Amino acid sequence: MSSEAEEKNRALVHRFLKAHARGDLDALEEMLAHDFVDHSLLPGQLPGREGYIQSAAEQHAALSDIRYIVEYQATDGDDMVISRLTMRATHDRGVLFGVAPTGKQWSAPLIVINRVSGGKIAEEWSADIVTPFLEEIEQQARERERVEQEFRVAQRIQRASLPEKVPELEGWQISPYYQPAREVGGDFYDFIELGDGRLGLVVGDATGHGVPAALVMSTTCGMLRAVALSVGSPGEVLRRVNEALSTRIPDNMFVTCFYGALEPSSGKFTYANAGHDLPYLRRGSGAQELSARGMPLGLMPGMGYEENEIVLGAGDRVLFYSDGLVEAHNPKREMFGFPRLRRLVAEREAEEGSVVEFLMETLYSFTGDGWEQEDDITLVTLQRSVR
Repeated sequence: MSSEAEEKNRALVHRFLKAHARGDLDALEEMLAHDFVDHSLLPGQLPGREGYIQSAAEQHAALSDIRYIVEYQATDGDDMVISRLTMRATHDRGVLFGVAPTGKQWSAPLIVINRVSGGKIAEEWSADIVTPFLEEIEQQARERERVEQEFRVAQRIQRASLPEKVPELEGWQISPYYQPAREVGGDFYDFIELGDGRLGLVVGDATGHGVPAALVMSTTCGMLRAVALSVGSPGEVLRRVNEALSTRIPDNMFVTCFYGALEPSSGKFTYANAGHDLPYLRRGSGAQELSARGMPLGLMPGMGYEENEIVLGAGDRVLFYSDGLVEAHNPKREMFGFPRLRRLVAEREAEEGSVVEFLMETLYSFTGDGWEQEDDITLVTLQRSVR
């Protein structure tokens, strides 16, 4: 059975650990003996009571949410207290052991032995916490480098798949805009000069992020271009690409895609849609959807794709876009949304300047400062000049 002195010593050490976790330096100074000895000095730590307190201050300057979870405590005689605990903290405030803030949570098991004399902490022995910390930081750094490398690869794949130049058509203005998210998604667009004088226009999005999405996107772009150059019907193009992609795409992935073919001289625009967000046609003072039924590419074989046609007249403008725009959220977690986008498209007159710049300025105003883009944003406008 524990003596009263042993109970008091355990209670003192418990209070001492709590004060250390809180960063209560005055309490630490009160509980440490004047001739305190730390037998497990950390890098750069001076010996003695003042060095220990300074080390605690440096830890709190570098770490937030420090917690000591005491799992077991025992005494050895009247003056020794042995504590088994887990230290948890987040390295997000400052440099620690020469390592800049990582923002990562850190957890380490510890054994701490304290000798109590005259109601004060006189000596301390503790396990090495520096090596586990540095090992974890090194592991996190390797993981970050792996993610960064994957990000760079995905970026290169995506950039290589996007068109290098925008076609110039007399009487038409085509304006693409692409802004990748921090974690590259599967957005893509393309312009295909067809052999009969028409121009093919593609906007799509492969599900997922990173290298897998970039590879699926690149494969889809290649298939669409190859088929479109030999098949005139947009619906048939999507049907054939779907058949080919269904046998090659991973089970948990698919591609939404809008494909249309423009005849510049007449303004005839024939199109089909594989589950992509419906483009908006601004005509007069309103905006209408260009709808066509069809399942996303790669989900299942044997699908057909509805094909529709419209004649674009002078001043007509079509906006093609990806879900990164409409699914953006503001600080209140409200979504930008389709109704807002449709209203903005209807409101923007051709002579008022770039609709793309207008939409992006409106988006930034909606999301506010500090917005972290959640997905790629792709916008393509096709407008016929006013005669």
